[in-house]
Amino acid sequence: MQITCHGAAGFVTGSCHLVETSASRFLIDCGMYQGSKEMNRLNYEPFAFDPATIDFVINTHGHIDHCGLLPKLVKHGFKGTIYASPPTADLLPIMLQDSAFIQEKDTEHENRRRLRKGQEPRQPLYTIEDVEHTISLIQVIEYDTSMKTDDATTFRLRDAGHVIGSAIVELFIDDDGTEVKVVFSGDLGQWDVPIVEDPTYIWNGNYVFIESTYGDRIHHREEPRKSVLFDYIKRTCERGGKLLIPSFALERTQELLYTLSELKQERQDFPPVNIYLDSPLAIKITEVFINHPDHYDEEARSRTDQPFDFPGLIFTPSVDESRRVNELDEPAIVIAGSGMCNAGRIRHHLKHGIWDPRNTVLFVGYQAPGTLGRVLLDGAKEIKMMGDTFVVKAEIARIGSFSAHADQHELTTWLTSFREKPKTVFLIHGEQETLESFSARLNEQGFTTRIPEKGVALFDD
Repeated sequence: MQITCHGAAGFVTGSCHLVETSASRFLIDCGMYQGSKEMNRLNYEPFAFDPATIDFVINTHGHIDHCGLLPKLVKHGFKGTIYASPPTADLLPIMLQDSAFIQEKDTEHENRRRLRKGQEPRQPLYTIEDVEHTISLIQVIEYDTSMKTDDATTFRLRDAGHVIGSAIVELFIDDDGTEVKVVFSGDLGQWDVPIVEDPTYIWNGNYVFIESTYGDRIHHREEPRKSVLFDYIKRTCERGGKLLIPSFALERTQELLYTLSELKQERQDFPPVNIYLDSPLAIKITEVFINHPDHYDEEARSRTDQPFDFPGLIFTPSVDESRRVNELDEPAIVIAGSGMCNAGRIRHHLKHGIWDPRNTVLFVGYQAPGTLGRVLLDGAKEIKMMGDTFVVKAEIARIGSFSAHADQHELTTWLTSFREKPKTVFLIHGEQETLESFSARLNEQGFTTRIPEKGVALFDD
C-alpha cells in the first residue's frame, strides 16, 4: 500500500490523495486549488498521475476544494466511479456546473487579454459537457454502509459534521493478508452547531489523515455567535448602513439563514430590514438542504417552521435583482458569494459600499492567503478591484465561531477518542505554520505525527 498527497499538503486547498493497493489505484477527493493567483495556477498543471489509471474516487463532500477538479479528471481519461453520500451526490452537479461556468467565462476574459498580446488562446480547465460526463459517474452510498470495491479494499463513510453530506472515510486495506485501516477525516465540523450532526467519533485506525485548517487556534465562544451577529446587525442598521456578508454558498449561507430566522423569532428589537440572499448558487444549494431533512441534527428536525423561508428573506437570483440591492440607500443585510471575495456578486456590493463608513463587511469563514477577503481582514486601507482602487471606510469584522471547521481543541478531542493511538497521524489541509504548531501540540500528547509533502509517497506498508 502506498499513499501520496497530491494536494492539501502544506496548504489548505486542492484536496487530492492517491491510494495505491495491490488491486487498485483510487483517489480520496479531487479538489481545486483556491487562494492566490499562484495557487490557482496549480489547477492548470497536468495531474501527477494518469487519470485513466484511477479506478474510482471517494468524494468526502461538495466544497470545490474537495471536488472541483473532478471534471478535469474525467476530461483527461478517468472513467471510474465517483462515490458520494446522498446530499453530496445532489450537490455535485450544482457545484460543478457553477464552477464550469466560471471556468468558461474566466477563459473568455483571459483569451481577450492574450489576443491583445499576440499570445495563443487558452482552453478552459473544463466545460459544462465535462461536468455532464462527471455527473454520470456518481454512485450514491449511505453513511455507515460498507462498500467492497475490489479484493483489497473496503470503505465506509461516516458523518463528518462539516457540511450536509460531508464524510469521514474509513479504508480497510488487505495488505498481503493483513488488514490495515486508514482514516481520512475529510473536513471535520464543529460540535453543537445548527443543522448538521456532530462529527462521528472513530474508535480505531492504524493511520489517520486529519484536516488541520484551524489546528493552531480556538474558536472563541465566550459570547454566543448569535448574539455577536445581532450586535453587528443592530449597530450597522443604526448607522443606516448595510451589513455585507461574504459567504460560502454551501453550509455557511444556510447556517446564517438558520441563525437569522431564530433571531427574528426571538428578538423583538430585530431591526425591520430585509435580508437578501444574493447568490444563485446558494439559492440552489438551499433547495438541497430543504430536500434532505433526514441529514439534519435533532434540533433542526424538531423545528416546526421553515428555517430557510421566513418573512423578510428575499432571494435575488437575477442580475437585475442584484443590481437593485446595490442601489438601495437604506439598511439591509446582504449575503453574497464568494466567501473569500475573489469572485461573485459580493465584489459588486463592495464596489458600491466598501467606501461608506455606515456599512459593515462581516466575514464568517476562512480567508485564504492572497484573497481579497484576507487583504481586508489584514487591515488594508484601500483595495484594488474590478479595475479600480477603493478606499476602505466600512467597518471590517469577523466572527470566527461561524467556521464549519473544527478548531484545535475539537480536532484534538476527535483524535483522542481513538481507543489506541494510531501509528502515525498525518496532518493535511493546513497552512505550514498551522501544521507545525498542531504537530507540536499532538506530539506533546503522545501522538506520532508527520506533515506530508506534496507529491511525495508517504510509506510502503
